[in-house]
Amino acid sequence: MSVNDPIGDMLTRIRNACMARHPQAAMPSSKMKLAIAKVLKQEGFIKDYTEQPGQPYNTLILTLKYTDERQPVITGLRRVSKPGLRIYTKRADIPRVRSGMGLSILSTPKGILAGHDAWQQQVGGEVLCYVW
Repeated sequence: MSVNDPIGDMLTRIRNACMARHPQAAMPSSKMKLAIAKVLKQEGFIKDYTEQPGQPYNTLILTLKYTDERQPVITGLRRVSKPGLRIYTKRADIPRVRSGMGLSILSTPKGILAGHDAWQQQVGGEVLCYVW
């Protein structure tokens, strides 16, 4: 089945797995999804990610992170820039999510970066999603 918005599909799979308290979320892999998973791991929202080879496509497996009370670390995800409406931002206008407690993920000329990393590297770009 083809998906028109692969990143939106990825976020929905993560959201559903967190709500159901699953230990892992699996999805078709791509370079952009791997880059987003890398940012999520660096920022501490997931434990780990792996890519398993397969046919007709590789599978990306995210190991989700939970607190001691079995509450998910990721409490919310929101897709910002969609295929029908792209949202771009300058360095000065990079959004802060939940007063700095969340994370914005941007696609920049220097790759997929967290909002604060893009601000430090002085680049803007397409706002992919918010995570909190």
